[in-house]
Amino acid sequence: MAAAYDVIVVGAGHNGLVAANYLARAGRKVLVLERRAIAGGQLVTESFGDGFVADSLHASAQLRPDIVRELDLARPDFAPATAPAYVALDADGTHLELYTDARAGAVEMLRRRSARDAARWPEFVALLDTAARFLDAAYRAPMPRLPRVSLGEGLPLAALLWKLRRLGGRDLFRVVRAMSMSAAELTADWFETEALRAAVAALAVHGVTLGPMSAGTGLTLMHNWLLRGGLAHRPVQGGVGAWSRALVAALARRGGVLRTGTEVRRILVDRQRVLGVALANGEEIRAPLVLSAADPRHTFLALVGAPELPPDFVWQAQSIKLRGSVAKLHVQTRGGHGLPAGTLAIAPSIRELERAYDAAKYGEISERPYLEVTADGAIVSIHFQYAPYTLRHPVPDDAAATIARRALDLVERYAPGFRATIERTHTITPRELESVYGLSEGDLNHGQLILDQVFFLRPLPGWSDHRTPIDGLYLCGSGVHGGGGISGASGRNAARAVLKTKVE
Repeated sequence: MAAAYDVIVVGAGHNGLVAANYLARAGRKVLVLERRAIAGGQLVTESFGDGFVADSLHASAQLRPDIVRELDLARPDFAPATAPAYVALDADGTHLELYTDARAGAVEMLRRRSARDAARWPEFVALLDTAARFLDAAYRAPMPRLPRVSLGEGLPLAALLWKLRRLGGRDLFRVVRAMSMSAAELTADWFETEALRAAVAALAVHGVTLGPMSAGTGLTLMHNWLLRGGLAHRPVQGGVGAWSRALVAALARRGGVLRTGTEVRRILVDRQRVLGVALANGEEIRAPLVLSAADPRHTFLALVGAPELPPDFVWQAQSIKLRGSVAKLHVQTRGGHGLPAGTLAIAPSIRELERAYDAAKYGEISERPYLEVTADGAIVSIHFQYAPYTLRHPVPDDAAATIARRALDLVERYAPGFRATIERTHTITPRELESVYGLSEGDLNHGQLILDQVFFLRPLPGWSDHRTPIDGLYLCGSGVHGGGGISGASGRNAARAVLKTKVE
């Protein structure tokens, strides 16, 4: 059977769409297959009822500027043009507003708490900006398959190490040291105000199943700082789905084909060579190259299947740590909900954050969760941590009701009268993150961003260059190097790896 396409991309999340665009731009005939009726993966703005529209999973998003430029994407506007405040809420109303730019009065509120912390804040922001630039370069560079490194693979790594060396002795030491530190240790090195330390530590644990006392949350702080461009979200005009719409439109201009509502049941393999895909409706589509934007564990164990893979590789794939513990709650209000503008963090102290994480360790939904709250007019979106994918004991009512009740009770403490403005709610549990959005174990990152699952260890040791044991099968989703969060780096890196491939 002759192949109608050069490449099939499984999944129309942002990384799958980025990879597809680069391949189509290079003249390849590309087909993208998406299980849901809407393209975008995690990067969608959708309706949960008449007039109830929200950004489903992410309050903001920024694709890499160089990807936007190279793909000539229609860039959505941000509102406001500069990032709003990152606000650490206090139940007594004395909220702490934090800014990461040099605007007038950016440290005035800090000075009222601690003159020492106010003096150190600009230096801390500068350090994290430096660390983010290095991390940005690291995600842009393809990772070689250690320990065997060819000259072609080694040159980008050498350039990256040289960039790290050029940070200068002082910043080099600070960045490398901070990566392995806990957020609790790192913030204690810099600040004395508990509200400030907790606010920064909250960003460090955002989206990962770690607590502020976990080693390596210094790295996740840098990662989240890079993707946000600081502490606060920058809302996208028209919602984050505008990025997905821009990618879909660009793919159509380049002759790529997108099929939504089309579930891939199996990746076809013969003698460790990819043949194409089989759909849930029984249709088979042939292509010499397949890119999977699904998470690595699902790709290998469900779509390919263990019998097609080496036994030691199967064991490694089974060991990928997912462990999602994030839930999302969207609230439609009548307005007048009393929440201030900005990105609002409910994380009173390092100890409270760690206690919230303790619940997840024992398979329980946090009674006093860490919340991050954003408002878009009458719509309020709440990021809830921690709600583990696997619960040790049943909750009195279902998990969605428990999450909603605990989140709303907590917000009410900080904004009295908030509950009275509520008209409708929609809760997305880790189970729905898996069943609806295709995120195994509800893991937003397709694999936890922990020290033994980053850089050349992502997704698996020895397989960090997007290739797999199956010839012609590549990974391009968030579970590979450059992934986690919204940037498009892993999609572009995968496309570049494919374009170096000579298809027989």
